[in-house]
Amino acid sequence: MRPGSMIELKTKLALFNLLSKLVFATLFILFLPYIIERINILQTDNELIQKREEVISLISEIGIEPFITPGAKNDFGSYNILKEEFISLEKADLSEDWNFIEVTRRRIEEETIDYRVLNYSFKVDGVTYLLEIGKSLTSISYTQKNIQKVILVFLLVFIVITLLSDLFYTQRILLPLKSIMKKLKATSTPSLFDNTPVSTSTSDFVQLDSTIRDLMNKIDELFEKEKEITVNISHELMTLISVIQSKLENLLLQKDLDPEAAVKIEESLRTSYRLKTLVNSLLFIARIESRQYLKEDTFSVVDLVREIAGELEPIATDADLTVTEDFRDDFLFRGANRSLVFSMIFNVLNNSIKNTPPEGEIEIRTAMKEGRFEVIVSDNGSGMTREEMMVLFSRFRKKLDPKEESTGIGLAITKSIADFHNITVSVTSKPGNGTTFSFVFPENS
Repeated sequence: MRPGSMIELKTKLALFNLLSKLVFATLFILFLPYIIERINILQTDNELIQKREEVISLISEIGIEPFITPGAKNDFGSYNILKEEFISLEKADLSEDWNFIEVTRRRIEEETIDYRVLNYSFKVDGVTYLLEIGKSLTSISYTQKNIQKVILVFLLVFIVITLLSDLFYTQRILLPLKSIMKKLKATSTPSLFDNTPVSTSTSDFVQLDSTIRDLMNKIDELFEKEKEITVNISHELMTLISVIQSKLENLLLQKDLDPEAAVKIEESLRTSYRLKTLVNSLLFIARIESRQYLKEDTFSVVDLVREIAGELEPIATDADLTVTEDFRDDFLFRGANRSLVFSMIFNVLNNSIKNTPPEGEIEIRTAMKEGRFEVIVSDNGSGMTREEMMVLFSRFRKKLDPKEESTGIGLAITKSIADFHNITVSVTSKPGNGTTFSFVFPENS
């Protein structure tokens, strides 16, 4: 997956919670009209039944006479001013008892209105009466819409509040993971890893932190063994190389030496000198990685870069190259090792000179980038493929020309020095379009 498409864990959790709530809310909204309709009808029916009981109770207390005169043919009817509800009481000749609710149309004052009507029959002194209590469907629908609006607003508020609470809770619960990541990012070498346990009550994070600390300790032990082996072998090799060089030099001093043999001895000496340089480079890297160098210097980075450019200017001139300088900003680097930083930038600039064809251009510039100082070395040389860039800072991964004096680990030294000073190194390059190295310096403590 491309880096640009990566999503943080807390965001994924929040999105999952949000999507699950949205799915639930969508299903709820789809069924909401039906649910509210059923609830509203049930509530309306309960209200009609309650009013029926109140009317029957009132008739039981005061009798039927205040509503309908015995022996007369009149009936009783009442409705509110908006015609939303009505009550009707009349004599009825029914063969069976009525007690049901239906939807029917009634005409009141030249207006036809749909009502939900409760029909209930009862007897008083042997006479059957029919009680009708109705509520208009318009008022029922209006109440239903209001309830629906209230529920939708409540649902929206609920989703927003739960989303914010999920984000807050997720962020808090993932704080230990952030602490672990922060420790890893701040570690330039396993020996400097912070072994302080992360404070958390989540067992998974406790186990993760413990596993990483154990892993870092094991890696540190392996690194130490590797450094020790490298130093020991290098010292042994240096001794053997010195002995070989001494014997070869003594052979060259012989007066009766055959010219052809002398040439071969000189080639062997050059090889031994190159091997010696290689061993010295390995020792150099081992000392850097074991942090044997002091960081007590304070210096201007621009002055340092100018010194490097001046030292390499004759080589660039001989190679018919143009070196331009653009020092917009300067940086006073404190708590560093000047000679190591010198070697770091020297290796890159020298590498650019070697890989840029005649009449090419090399640019060295400095600038402040997002509050941090940056040194940029760019050229319009042959450039590199993606595969070459992947092993650019690795040791012995470059195929060397036997005729070259290079050891092939100059950029590995550069990376070791950069890591030692917490300097971020980045490279951009395309075949035929040149290469750009960027050194972003840390803020002074």
